[in-house]
Parts: sequence; structure tokens; C-alpha cells
Amino acid sequence: MAVTILIPSALQAYADNRGEVQVQASNVGEALQALTEAYPGLRKHLYNEQGKLRSFVNVYLGEEDTRYLQGLETPVKDGDTLMIVPSIAGGSPAVAEEVALDNEEILRYSRHLILPDVAMEGQLKLKAAKVLCVGAGGLGSPLALYLAAAGVGTIGLVDFDVVDLTNLQRQVLYTTTDVGRPKLEVAKERLQAMNPHIEVRTYETRLTRDNALDILADYDIVVDGTDNFATRYLVNDACVLLGKPNVYGSIFRFEGQASVFYAKEGPCYRCLYPEPPPPGLVPSCAEGGVLGVLPGVVGTIQAMETIKLILGKGEPLIGRLLLFNALKMQFRELKLRKNPNCPVCGERPIIRELIDYDEFCGVRGVEEAPAEVVEEITPTELKRRLDAGENIFLLDVREPVEWQICRLDGAVLMPMNTVPARMHELDSAKEMVVYCRSGKRSAQIVAFLKAAGFRKVKNLRGGILQWSDEVDPTVPKY
Repeated sequence: MAVTILIPSALQAYADNRGEVQVQASNVGEALQALTEAYPGLRKHLYNEQGKLRSFVNVYLGEEDTRYLQGLETPVKDGDTLMIVPSIAGGSPAVAEEVALDNEEILRYSRHLILPDVAMEGQLKLKAAKVLCVGAGGLGSPLALYLAAAGVGTIGLVDFDVVDLTNLQRQVLYTTTDVGRPKLEVAKERLQAMNPHIEVRTYETRLTRDNALDILADYDIVVDGTDNFATRYLVNDACVLLGKPNVYGSIFRFEGQASVFYAKEGPCYRCLYPEPPPPGLVPSCAEGGVLGVLPGVVGTIQAMETIKLILGKGEPLIGRLLLFNALKMQFRELKLRKNPNCPVCGERPIIRELIDYDEFCGVRGVEEAPAEVVEEITPTELKRRLDAGENIFLLDVREPVEWQICRLDGAVLMPMNTVPARMHELDSAKEMVVYCRSGKRSAQIVAFLKAAGFRKVKNLRGGILQWSDEVDPTVPKY
């Protein structure tokens, strides 16, 4: 049977950058096996060491907009399409009697008030609502702006970052003059300038298992605008334990996801992805990039879903995962089912309190990390040795698009994903320094090469960013 497999952008680098592949198979398992035989680089991303499909990878089968999650034994027929979907980290509140709109608010919200599905009753619900936005970055920016404009009475913001120049390509809450200022300080000013009738509460802290329940407890709805798996699972579990809806969104390059995880009425995030991918397997936006408009689209969808939950109108994305492909301007919808064995919202939950999410996701705390995981060399020391004429081979493991931005003189480009297949091109007798943008990807390659028998290989500490800081400020930072 000829079966087409749709490959998400996060995995296309391991399949010759193809978005779809046709294979011959009689069931889902055979189709994936044929795919990994054609593209061996995909195997470690789809299967664990025991040959089982990874828990953070789901496979859907069916017609457009009616695909359902399937097991490996599910038979397929000629012309079927499989979609691989990996992990990339309601009701309405009661209206307090004292809530009312003054004349200025009536004029401000007049376009809502003349909507039969909103009207005065709905606008009062919005004013009485309390919504917590976890993250004030790419997703949190459009989300918070639209919630404030809509008249959501209390908006909570959790973040602990400062505005960076690289944020401005997509984080529309901030301007160039805000660079270096705490995000929450700027966000509160901007939102209250937009709508002085709302209250903005800020929590300039990292959300942890020690403070999450206390922070989330006072809100009706939680909106997840995070960019890491540890916080994503933390938000999910806290929402399940507190019985609150979790409006989810995630972005990567040109693709986004959105859903509403509400354990009282449907699945939670763990039902979809029981476990996170290993650290480093799914690149961050800083490493993989993201189209600046994409978080605007997904964040606006999250705002829409939040408002629908508050109003109690329409059909929220409970039990549905919305996929958005910006390059094709295409939306797809996948049906989600509650997992009866889910450890947090299933029939016999085993997670009854918040856990250590850094440990769960395999993330080491700074204080726990070894002082030196791999042997490193500083940019200053490398420059000194190169100037002295030492024969050092420079290996750049970034992507070609990054190579076009900047590079070190004399370096050879070998993107990280191609190193295992091209390792024979490297001379193990030569002293080698591997670098990337910030030193994370290159550290993985150094460890890989060490395990393969290379002895004279070091990682450039801090990558090309630190080279720009310490050695040559003319090298652009990105």
C-alpha cells in the first residue's frame, strides 16, 4: 500500500528537508519503519533505545481535518496519509455583583456590546475575569495586548527576563528604547496605557513547583506562553491539580500549535505527550529560529480561546489540537482523546503534587551542572594560538543560514545533523576546535566526537557570540 507520511518542520532536516515522503506499508508501524530505513537520521527522534515509539511523538491517520491518533498496529490502505506530530514545551467565571461599566467603558467596548453573543452580560464577565499569562515573550505579547484591549479585568504576568534586542523581531509589547529593562515593568506600563480600566499583576520570578500553585490559585484561566518543556509540564500539572483550563500554544520556525487542555472536560497536555523529548533534541527558537509573525498568529488564537472560555460561547479547542503552517497558510485540526492512564488526570492519577520538573525533563540546574562537561577553550586563548600560527582545525556546526550571517576565518561548515554521516571527512590527528552560536550544540558534537575516538577536540566556550564579545566586536551577534 502506498502511504504518504507528513513530516513536521522540526524533523525535516533528517529527511533531506522533505515535508512528505511516500512509503509502502500495510500498517502504521511498517510505514514508520520504511521511513526510518530511507532516512536513518530520523530513527533516534522517533524511537527510543528499546525500539519503542517515543512517548513525545504521536502519529495520526485519516482524512484532512478528521485524523485520529493511532497505534503502530493500525492497518493502512492505499492513498492514506499519516501525520507525525512531535512535542515542540472552560467555563466562565461568576460576575461579582459590584462589577459595572462606566460611560467611558461603555464607549470603549461599544463594538462588543452590540454583539449579541457578548453584549453587556459578556463584557461584565470579561471585566470580572482573572487570566494569568505565563510568559511575556513572543506568545505573551499579542495575548496580553488583546486581553487588555478586550477588557479582561485582571491580567497576571509571569516572567523574569529583560528586554533584549533579539526580542523585538516578534515581541510586540516592547520597543527599542525598552532594551535592558525588565519585561514585566514595560508590559505593565504598556497594557495599562492601552486600557486604564484593567488591573495588571506582575510576578517577576521563575515559575517553580514551590510557587506555582500559589500564583495560579487566584486566576480563572491560565495561558501557557512558555518556551521550555519543564515549565510547560509544570503549568499543565498545576492546572489539573487546581481544576483550571490551560490555554496552550507553541511555535517553531513557520509552524504553531494551539489547544485548550482542561482535565474536567477533556485531555491534558500529558495525555498528548506523556514525556518530554530528551534535552537538546528539540531546538529552541534561539537555535532553530522563528518567523516573527508566527507568535502573533498563535498568541492571538490563544487570546481568542481565552475570551471564548470567559464568555462561555462557541466551541473551545478542548480535545482538539490546532496545527498552523504559515508557509502553506494552512490550518489542520487533530482530535485528542483523554488518556485513562494519564499520571495526572487519568482514572488512577499518581501525580498528586507538583514534582521536580527540571529533573523530569532532564534539565540540570546551574548549581548542579559539572564545571566542565567537555574540554573547552576560550575565544581569547583560541585567538592567541591562531595568531601564533598553530595549526588548529575550526569546525562550524551551525546551519548554513547562520554561516551566512558570520563565521570564523578558515572554518569549515558541517551542520550538526550531518556530522555523524560526514565524520570520515575529519582528521582525528589534527587539533580541532568546534563552535556554534553559543556553545551548546558544539558541546554535544565534541562529546560525540570524543566518544568516537577523537582526542584532540575542544569546544569554543560561549560560541561565536562570546568570540564577538572577547575578540572581534565586528562579528555580528544574532
